[in-house]
Order: sequence, then C-alpha cells, then structure tokens
Amino acid sequence: MKIITWNINGYRAATGQNASKRYDVITKDNKLFTYIEKEKPDIICLQEIKADLEQIDKDLQCPSGYQNFFHTCSVKKGYSGVAVFTKIKPLEVNNKFGIEKFDGEGRFIEMKFKDFILFNIYFPKGYTDSERLDYKLEFYDALFSYIEKLRKKGNKVIISGDYNTAHKEIDLARPQENINTSGFLPIERTKLDWMEQHNYIDTFRLFNEGNGFYTWWSARGRARENNVGWRIDYNWVSSDLKESVKKAYIQPEVQGSDHCPVVLELK
Repeated sequence: MKIITWNINGYRAATGQNASKRYDVITKDNKLFTYIEKEKPDIICLQEIKADLEQIDKDLQCPSGYQNFFHTCSVKKGYSGVAVFTKIKPLEVNNKFGIEKFDGEGRFIEMKFKDFILFNIYFPKGYTDSERLDYKLEFYDALFSYIEKLRKKGNKVIISGDYNTAHKEIDLARPQENINTSGFLPIERTKLDWMEQHNYIDTFRLFNEGNGFYTWWSARGRARENNVGWRIDYNWVSSDLKESVKKAYIQPEVQGSDHCPVVLELK
C-alpha cells in the first residue's frame, strides 16, 4: 500500500484550472493528476487546497479510479483546506474532532480502514508573538488528545500531513538562523518530541539519516535550487505499525508546489 502526503499550495493551480507561475514560466498543466497517474498511490492526502468544492471544475474534482473527500475552510474563503483521494473505500470518514475553532478551518480528515486509522492534517502555521502561535500549540494538544483516545481502544494510526514544524536541527538547512522563527521554535518542536516519547514514529527517519532532506523551500532566493529548505511534511505512525513500514521517502524533484510529496509504503 502506498500513501502519499503533499501540500499542493492551491488545488486550482495544481490541477491547471488556474495558471501557475514558476519564475518567468506560466503554465496551466494538471501537475497533480499527472503525478497521481504516474505514482498510482492507493491514498493521497493533500493540504492547503485553498478552494471550496464548488469552485473546482467538476472534471478536476477527482482523478479516475479514486473516491474524493474534501474538508474546506468554512470561516475564510480560499484558505487552508484538505482533501484525500483513495482507491480503498474507508469504513468511516470524519471531518471534526469536536472543537469549533479548529474544525472550521478545514484542517482535518480522519479515515477508518480495516487495519488502521489515517489522519490527513494541515497543522496551523504559528507566528512569533502572535495569537496564531497559541492557536497552533493548542491545535497540536487537542489533536493528540483525540488520537490518544483512539489508540487506547487498540487502533493503529497514521498521521500524514504538513506539520509546519521542523523537528530537529538536521530537518532544516539553517537551524541557527531560524531558532527564533516559528516553525522551529523550541516550544513547537517539543510537540514532536512528545510524539516520539509516546511511541509515534517519524517513518522517514527509519530509512534516512543526516541532513539535506527537505520538503518545503521558500520562494525567495532560489532556495529550492540551492536546497535551502525545511522538512515539515511527515508520515508518522503509531509504533504498532513499525513492522508494516516498507519504505519512506521524499520526492524533491516533483514540481507543482513549494512543498514536495512525502511517500509511505506499507507491507
């Protein structure tokens, strides 16, 4: 089984409904569907949709052979939003974990399958000295509390998405310069420490050590060409799924967003 997570930074641009621009080149290619056709994932989790379903052309709402599930932001149009395309019919789908200020921003899809529960999450960005940093930290706590209750019932879980936090110094190109930048603040990183301490596994690190592996690059200063990036997109699993993990890798060569896809293969 292949599960992919990818922050596409605008669904309509990724599918060619709207033009996208990279440097001086403007295109209307359907990069998302082309990528899915090539990779053939069983499930792909998308973040930062930035569109309601009715704003998306009908022929672009779902690639052939998949079911689609969207959770878009209800409090601010064109903001946030997540979607999942799956070949495997979920047993249950849930878009809320019961806290209105979080549920309204369209950051959460929970899917129950036979052998595990999959979460597609677009974690909030934090901004230093801002209420959004508190919002982000509270979101982490509320989500983990919700998921821990499911684990205590014997459920195996996968938490895929854009976490908006680089965990350790090896997870960004310039850690010292960003120690006071949201996304690498110690108070944010402790949330991922908590995950490690509570038997969640960053699957990428099962197969890859060291630095130089990133999933997001700033649009400024040709950061991507110079690989000056951050690893903030993850597939974490509960430890009872460790033996099922076959491969975990990133695809920095895949264009179409300022993030790249992150892949998890399970036996």
